[in-house]
Amino acid sequence: MKKGLRITLIAAAFCLLGLVCIVIHRMNERRVGQLTCAGVKVEFTDDFNFVTAKDVEGYLNKGYGSYIGQRLDSVDLRKVESVLDNKSAILKAEAYTTPDGYLNVRIRQREPVVRFQKDNNGYYADEKGFLFPLQRNYTSMVPIIDGALPLNVERGYKGEPKTDMEKQWLSEVIQLVNFMQDSRIWAENICQITVKDNGDLLMIPRQGKERFIFGLPSGFESKFDRMGRYYTTILPEKGAGYYSTVNVKYNGQIVCRK
Repeated sequence: MKKGLRITLIAAAFCLLGLVCIVIHRMNERRVGQLTCAGVKVEFTDDFNFVTAKDVEGYLNKGYGSYIGQRLDSVDLRKVESVLDNKSAILKAEAYTTPDGYLNVRIRQREPVVRFQKDNNGYYADEKGFLFPLQRNYTSMVPIIDGALPLNVERGYKGEPKTDMEKQWLSEVIQLVNFMQDSRIWAENICQITVKDNGDLLMIPRQGKERFIFGLPSGFESKFDRMGRYYTTILPEKGAGYYSTVNVKYNGQIVCRK
């Protein structure tokens, strides 16, 4: 067989194979499209438990309406994603159907980095500064900041802070909390952070009666350095419980009071 003819036959075979694949794919699409939706399968891409599969079903029943029994190709996947993306604890939802007759939803939940508590109103903030309410199903073990929070957040609010000043404060707090978590020493030793009426942060350690006046969240690295120097130089000399307050908010100063 001539080389040119052999090449032509091979090319024709590949074209025929491609055509067969297209036909099979379209037949499968038609078959899937004629299926009715048997239900929803939910997959979570993280280990948080803010949202459950039952919650997702409830969100869809209320926000989307009836989908079970509908033809699969009539299920509005964009609307499904929009309904779920609108929930405060859900960062991103991806919806698709499969040949077994199910609507599938892949959920990525928001990852909180800090929790705020003001009176009886509690809420989280994620890495990007998105605020969302506490969830009834799950409590995330993140640092808690309470007291006179400079955030105007009503119960049930979700979204970014409303003013530039609030956004700036929250951004600095998130950086501070991330620094604490990365250091591990401060994450393990500081059990509570309270905002005083004048805006100062008050750091409360797990052990000892000292209360560290930290000042504003800006410039936190040098302030933590001064806190560390208190523990390594002043505390060994004076002994535990000698001072009740330690002010580290001023550059180059550690002001201790009984």
